[in-house]
Amino acid sequence: MRSRKGAPGIVEVAARAGVSPATVSRTFNEPDMVRGPTRKKIEQAAEDLGYIRNRMASAMHNRFSGTIGLIVPTIDNAIFAELIEAFSARLQHHDRTMLIAAHSYDLNQEIAIVRSLLERRIDGIVLVGFGHENVTLNMLEQRDVPVISIWNYRENTELPCVGADNFEAGAIVTKHLLDLGHRDIAFVFPDTVNNDRARYRLKGAMNSIQSAGIKVPPSRIFSCPYDIGEAKQLARRFLVANRPSAVICGNDIIARGVIYACQADGIKVPDDLSVIGIGDFNGSAHMEPRLTTVRLPAKQIGGLAADIIVKMSETGAPPIPFNRKIDLTLVERGSTRKC
Repeated sequence: MRSRKGAPGIVEVAARAGVSPATVSRTFNEPDMVRGPTRKKIEQAAEDLGYIRNRMASAMHNRFSGTIGLIVPTIDNAIFAELIEAFSARLQHHDRTMLIAAHSYDLNQEIAIVRSLLERRIDGIVLVGFGHENVTLNMLEQRDVPVISIWNYRENTELPCVGADNFEAGAIVTKHLLDLGHRDIAFVFPDTVNNDRARYRLKGAMNSIQSAGIKVPPSRIFSCPYDIGEAKQLARRFLVANRPSAVICGNDIIARGVIYACQADGIKVPDDLSVIGIGDFNGSAHMEPRLTTVRLPAKQIGGLAADIIVKMSETGAPPIPFNRKIDLTLVERGSTRKC
């Protein structure tokens, strides 16, 4: 039979390759059962005809749909851009495609997204972080859908994870400023209620500065979303009123906003103020001044996550090792200096 709009189906491919439609079906669904020369002949016939495999039909018969779901908090800025690109490219290597959705840091919205993906007979789902509603996790467990968590790392977790230790990231940036002699440090982080990555970074920063015997007053801790414009407006207010010697930002997006605020008000970075971020996103190395930050290797996380979720979908078993920790690197550039 031909598919919609007269597109070629397996009957046309079989006729061109001189085999039965059943052999064509096995080639795409169980290739190991078809001899190499026959398989190549069928693949060439499919390419010549422009045949497109109907993966949904395979999914209806309990085979793979060929699609993996990736749910991220946002696609509105550079935070997850490199991760998404690496994840998608690696899936293509495995002959898989990606369905991506964002929940805008609303975990109730994530429930609806997971339900929608499950209705599409997804092969596996990748979530960001460890903070998820029980409804979400129960739906995935009941349907035995492979799932992993990315971007954050802990040694003991319910879900397999691929990520960095965000507590360590917060500690690294704080230690860097302390080593430079800074003691009056401001902290600009997003709301941590539904963002465990930011929560662990802030905890790591607070732990390090308190270990150094420094008390941080509430007036030095600011909440700001991952938005350059809002970070700029916030920084212009507190830098004019009572400027610290340094600012630790929850990620590079906020750090860029702080630096733009300094430029708008004639505050020299790093002469008058040191600024440090977390992430090392595209563009951070090309700012003026170039941003000092902690590199969170998004491409490595994305590629490894794709490999793991595909293998889990094929074997039905959790990965070994269960959790993968990705190393962080302090990248010293021009936005920090000795106090």
